[in-house]
Amino acid sequence: MEIFRKFDGLAGDIERAQPQVNLWRKFVYCTSLSGTILGSVDHMKQEDFDKVISPISVAHFSQYKLVDLLLKKLDDVGFQTCFPDELGGSSAQDLLLENKILMGHECSSIQLTDDGILVGASFNNGGRMQERKLHCGLLLGADGARSKVRELAGISMKGERDLQKLVSVHFVSRDLGKYLSSERPGMLFFIFNPDAIGVLVAHDLEHGEFVLQVPFYPPQQMFEDFSAKVCEQIIVKLVGWEPADIQVLDIKQWAMHAEVAEKYVGCDNRVILVGDAAHRFPPAGGFGMNTGVQDAHNLAWKLCLLLNGIADPSIIQTYESERKPVAIFNTELSLENFKAAMSIPATLGLDPTIANSVHRVINSSLGSIIPRNLQKVVLEGLFSIGRTQVSDYILSENNPLGSLRLARLRSILDEGKSLQLQFPAEDLGFRYEKGALVAEDCADTTYQAEKQKHSKRSSGEYIPSAKPFMYLCVSRGRDDFLQGMFSTLDLVSGDKVEFVIIIAPLKESYKLARAMLRITDEFELSAKVCVMWPQGSGGEGVKGSMSELAPWTNYVDVEEIPRASANSWWEMCQNLGH
Repeated sequence: MEIFRKFDGLAGDIERAQPQVNLWRKFVYCTSLSGTILGSVDHMKQEDFDKVISPISVAHFSQYKLVDLLLKKLDDVGFQTCFPDELGGSSAQDLLLENKILMGHECSSIQLTDDGILVGASFNNGGRMQERKLHCGLLLGADGARSKVRELAGISMKGERDLQKLVSVHFVSRDLGKYLSSERPGMLFFIFNPDAIGVLVAHDLEHGEFVLQVPFYPPQQMFEDFSAKVCEQIIVKLVGWEPADIQVLDIKQWAMHAEVAEKYVGCDNRVILVGDAAHRFPPAGGFGMNTGVQDAHNLAWKLCLLLNGIADPSIIQTYESERKPVAIFNTELSLENFKAAMSIPATLGLDPTIANSVHRVINSSLGSIIPRNLQKVVLEGLFSIGRTQVSDYILSENNPLGSLRLARLRSILDEGKSLQLQFPAEDLGFRYEKGALVAEDCADTTYQAEKQKHSKRSSGEYIPSAKPFMYLCVSRGRDDFLQGMFSTLDLVSGDKVEFVIIIAPLKESYKLARAMLRITDEFELSAKVCVMWPQGSGGEGVKGSMSELAPWTNYVDVEEIPRASANSWWEMCQNLGH
């Protein structure tokens, strides 16, 4: 969201369009949407509303809605969205496509040339597939988890595959949305009962928009078995009553992986992977989109320097050296978060590892002996027996076993050991070990010491640091350039490549800033100095910055807003001997 603040008010558009926070701040664990609530977790803290660690809070917004907003923003700055029928059936290579976004096209071939790369983009023209040939200098593969660009570039993925296979059911029901809004609002509903198990994502309770995730086990259970009617029946079992207006919009199958591309840049630095094309995470924690947006943000300024002749092609390699370690770390963290989510059904007697073992046994011992339909009967019969563990008889305070399981469940939720929503320590606290701007004297030992503090499944608390190349704490502007609270990212221009040096208002620091300004002037680069003042210093030093940095005026004075639970930036700098 901080990155989106720089994109022509996009963050504000998201905040205005998203549901009210009280409708999505909780995860709910229940026997049905109208049945017993086994427990719930509120993932919003007061510091989120007070904007203690960031000038903007986490948001809950569907990806397809975000895509629509992004397309509108691009249209506002001169890009045109085009569909195949608007371009005609021509496959000519010289089709003018500058500032055009081709919808309904898929990368189908790539071929290196002496001065770039020739890309084949396939499209459906009246029921017949055709291919356009597009010549470009660089190809960015941002085509998702099943990236065709990645496949054609011969880049493999490394990690854990097929953690779980699921059917995703996108549906609407205003009746259900109205009921949940008034009775038990939440973002995620983990539902366990003897008839069905599923996770319901409430994207928009006001408009009744949901996505249901249901595990399935091929080849005994096939995707084709999940018709709209079957999905409606599953929804009713999980709701506990029958909404009259259920409308299934889409049904998809997908496999959960935890993988990172072996490399982000390939084909002689001509192909670059971004977002889900470069890493595939379990959806637990929202790391996929957040990491992907940070990928694009990291790559954008480097491409700008390259295309404007300021940097040489080697700068593209720093994209991989900076972003790949973050993706590997986030893969491990999302796996931990997924395992934490699975601890809940395991506690209730529905251990997913047992279900997977049963599935493997049936595949290995019965697969070549009995027909698939009979295998399906055996599998679903065993699963049905397993789901009796969450029947009212067993899962009750009056049943010693049920009472013990419910107590364990409450303990997991109270201790924060269940699935978490927010990870500010990881979203804000990462540090690039090496890359485009890291100085040689930033020793690896310093980074490794910092990394060891960053334990998996941490409390999620973000601890500000004065280490080089890390996110700085929230600050407050002290002149007309910046008003209100802002973060490190707000200091940088949103419409051009700009370098910012953050200094303390000391003689030595001003001297360093003047040296940087002279160099950037020489190379005709945009630069700015941010003078960080301690809290409560008032306006006494503004004139001092003016005289120390003259004749330059491209500076801003800011005042730190330290957190009560952490040292101030000034104290951390002193501890580091800076």
